[in-house]
Parts: sequence; structure tokens; C-alpha cells
Amino acid sequence: MRPARVIGLILALSAAAAPALAQERSPADRQTLVALAYALGQSHALRQICMGASDYYWRHRMQQLVAAEQPDGPFNRRLADSFNDGFVASRQAFPACNAAAKAEAETIAAKGGELAQDLNSGVVAEDEPTR
Repeated sequence: MRPARVIGLILALSAAAAPALAQERSPADRQTLVALAYALGQSHALRQICMGASDYYWRHRMQQLVAAEQPDGPFNRRLADSFNDGFVASRQAFPACNAAAKAEAETIAAKGGELAQDLNSGVVAEDEPTR
């Protein structure tokens, strides 16, 4: 499975498996969410560069993340700013779709997958017994 598909799957699973509100997360988890938002912004820019401006795949994933986390106003703004910063950074670094842009997209997807997995590793499904 390609890393881009892995992060989508992990985000979908983490959103559906056990919702954890952003305000209930530890400071470390909240920072991981900010880093994930940045990676999603980077991924959104790179995908639009290669697939066209009408492609909103990663932006929709960000919207799903926000819907699952339900961040308070200030943290929601922080997540949006991080997403936008990642978008701008990738747009500036990769103005055209080429092999380097595609390789960067794969690298960012893998990083995003790791971040999402880190967030999901601390969540226990409701029907799983705790030890």
C-alpha cells in the first residue's frame, strides 16, 4: 500500500475508532496534531501541484481531523495556521510537478502516517479491556 493511502486509512481509523477531543489530549498529543496538520497542508499543496487545483483530497482529510478532534477556538486556529503554513511551504519549494515533488509527497505521507499512528496508539477502543 502506498504511503499516501496509509495516512488516509490511519486518519479514517483514528477518527472512527475512538474520538478523542483535542482539549482532552496531552500537550504532546496536541503538538503532534499541529505537526500532522502541517504535513496535511504540505500534502495538499503537492497533490494539487500534480493533480490539479480542484483536488481537495488532503484538505478534506484535514476537515475530517478537525471534525473528529473538535478543537476549541484558539487550537482550531493553530491547526488551521499549521495546515496553511505547510501548504505555503510546499508550494514555494515545489512550483511544478516533477520527480522531486512526487518523492517529497511520499516522504511527507510517511511522516504523516507516523504522526497519525502516534496519536492513535494512545487511544483504547471502547470495547477493548484496559489492563
